[in-house]
Amino acid sequence: MGQAPRLGSLRPREVLGGLLGRDAGASGRVVPPTGATAGLVVATAASMAFLAVFALALALATGRLAERWSEGLAQSLTIRISAQADKLDEQTRTLMEILRTTPGLGEAKALTDDEMQALLQPWFGPDMPVDALPIPRLVEVPIIGRGPDIDGLELRLEGEAPDAVLDDHTDWRRPLVNAAHRLRLLGWLSLLLIGATAAGMITLAAQASLAANGQVIRVLRLIGAKDITIANAFVRRFTRRAALGAAGGTLAGVLAIAALPRMDVAGSFLTGLGFTGWGWLWPLLIPVLAALIGFVATRRAAIRRLAEAA
Repeated sequence: MGQAPRLGSLRPREVLGGLLGRDAGASGRVVPPTGATAGLVVATAASMAFLAVFALALALATGRLAERWSEGLAQSLTIRISAQADKLDEQTRTLMEILRTTPGLGEAKALTDDEMQALLQPWFGPDMPVDALPIPRLVEVPIIGRGPDIDGLELRLEGEAPDAVLDDHTDWRRPLVNAAHRLRLLGWLSLLLIGATAAGMITLAAQASLAANGQVIRVLRLIGAKDITIANAFVRRFTRRAALGAAGGTLAGVLAIAALPRMDVAGSFLTGLGFTGWGWLWPLLIPVLAALIGFVATRRAAIRRLAEAA
């Protein structure tokens, strides 16, 4: 009987050399090249990698979305004037003068009836008579530099234009940004669950392969093979299967992401799911992580099985 390998016997450097070295094929012949376990590892790695690409794209896209919502809403103010019709123009002129002389604000713009109708069209349809409804006048003003003193501006509006209400988008911005951050957290959590599922499936496949080859392992021990050699053969084979399967699943996932319409064309967040710039390099880490998961999972399974059979 051979001696069971210690936990630190299977070093990543040795296994990496076995994966890439000339003796990889010879040592790997201990594990049958075909069978249910081979297909299970490849299929599991490919499926998990495909899902991991989408989870990674979700995490990165929601991060960009949170930044875009935060920056976009923080760069402007909206002021609503709810005055009577005969005082509306006067209040608007007063407001424009206040905004013009307030530091930290750009050129203000009052929305026209056509622009108001365009804003309300998704809810009320294109034929809504804007001029017949008591719709307040909206004034948009961009923020420049560090922005204005909001408290001071509100006090000035209260004294000089009491019908004007300032909205700095804080109430709208906070829940939107929080939702985007939670979606990003969900994406990273999904990646962790995918990795854990892949590790569990590969562990089961490795245990099944070790059990099925119990007779082969006993014969190898009888002819003098060390447990570390036998374990390395299983680890190399399953690590390679996990890496190859994950590479195929990653490629399929990247192609699927690339086939989605761009957000600036379709105008929807879900169609903006994808990678930008250097973000396209992130999926390249998935096969590497899959190989690492395969190595760790098979290493533990091999050590446990050989120790039990000692």
